[in-house]
Amino acid sequence: MPSLRPAQRAGRAWRESRVIGAIGLRYVLRPGDIGAVVSMHGLLYAREYGFDPTCEAYVAAPLAEFVMRGTPRERLWLAEHEGVVVGSIAIVAESEHVGQLRWFLVAPEARGNGLGKRLIQEAIAFSREARYGDVILWTISALHTAAHLYRSAGFQRVESRPGRRWGVDVVEEKYRLTLLP
Repeated sequence: MPSLRPAQRAGRAWRESRVIGAIGLRYVLRPGDIGAVVSMHGLLYAREYGFDPTCEAYVAAPLAEFVMRGTPRERLWLAEHEGVVVGSIAIVAESEHVGQLRWFLVAPEARGNGLGKRLIQEAIAFSREARYGDVILWTISALHTAAHLYRSAGFQRVESRPGRRWGVDVVEEKYRLTLLP
């Protein structure tokens, strides 16, 4: 068996995969996973919100950096159905005490069954285990369902700013969840 990077060995208390109905969750990365996450973001956001290819670059660059760091305080989960990635979420270090939730997306065919909520729960539980005091995230105001899930998990919007990103006008929003007093 090949040796595992530190990020793959981290969280021994966590099982490698979980099943939600016919959808499994895993965090041990395999060849093709990073490309699948980038592609899913690019294709879905182009179709649903008119984003241009700069969205893929926005996802790809920091995702590559995450993989190369391989730290046990960061993790990317993938939701998979019959070998196809249908969702993702990650926690990366914004600083020593602040984790950042990134790359949260559920494919349309996997929506409506609680997968998004489960991904957020996994990310928050991991953040507690990693001893982050706060978790932040950036999103856009058009993602109403995601915002509802964030608020339901205890996140509060702390900043809002209009701008032009990914070829369209957006309102970026920052959310924060305090984990440790």
